[in-house]
Amino acid sequence: MKKLLKAIVVGAALLFITGCSNSAANTKEEVTVKLGLIGADTDVWDDVKDRLKEEGINLEYVQFSDYNQPNAALADGSIDLNSFQHQFFLDNYNKEFGTDLVSIGNTVNAPLGIYSDKVKDVSELKEGAKVAIPNDVTNGGRALLLLQSAGLIKVDEAAGQTPTVSDITENKQNLNITELDAAQTARALSDVDISVINSGMAVDAGFVPKEDAIFLEPVDETARPYVNIIAARKEDQDNEVYQKVVAAYQTDETKKVIEETSKGSSVPAWETFGAK
Repeated sequence: MKKLLKAIVVGAALLFITGCSNSAANTKEEVTVKLGLIGADTDVWDDVKDRLKEEGINLEYVQFSDYNQPNAALADGSIDLNSFQHQFFLDNYNKEFGTDLVSIGNTVNAPLGIYSDKVKDVSELKEGAKVAIPNDVTNGGRALLLLQSAGLIKVDEAAGQTPTVSDITENKQNLNITELDAAQTARALSDVDISVINSGMAVDAGFVPKEDAIFLEPVDETARPYVNIIAARKEDQDNEVYQKVVAAYQTDETKKVIEETSKGSSVPAWETFGAK
């Protein structure tokens, strides 16, 4: 009888422990990470999002249309991370607005391109041709350097990575350059001869940069400042959950999706330039 009672007590204790364990597992809360993005293309992040679910991380998209909004939201705590900009853009944003946002991981290098529905080569541009470029400091400067690479203009070397229209030293064809919000550069194609469009905006407009751009930015060491990144607040740069988001992105699975969705137009930056 004593042995029987002992067995019953032990069995009940085991059932209690197992029940508590299962209850704890079932009530374990999923961690939500709010990720700021620009544009509607989330194919690559969708793949990452699915894999993060297995680690108990729910990636929630917060989508913006203006390039300054995701950093403002990150700085004020409305979102946890953002992924839309290159390092050079972030550095300039921090300088201009006094923020302390940092890169915690590289994503892709997405070459800037020159697009047109009127000419098939930059050599076909005529005197006084209309040109649209982004109006923010970093992408505008990058666009002018791209026009220089294409042999259309020359800019003052002293301006470094951020030349402005006033830094143009040679414009033999008298190109009429108009500065627009980056989100408008693709929509302006019908009104201009060529437009310099960021890769994400081009993809949203239905273009395949590698196929449709009439001139595409080369991917080499000069492109390092334009590597796209995942950004966080400085105090969160070592956050374990956020580091898991970076790790889930920098995988062969993500690389495959990048190659498929961009048709080879975007390059996995962590392989070319390092993890961060």
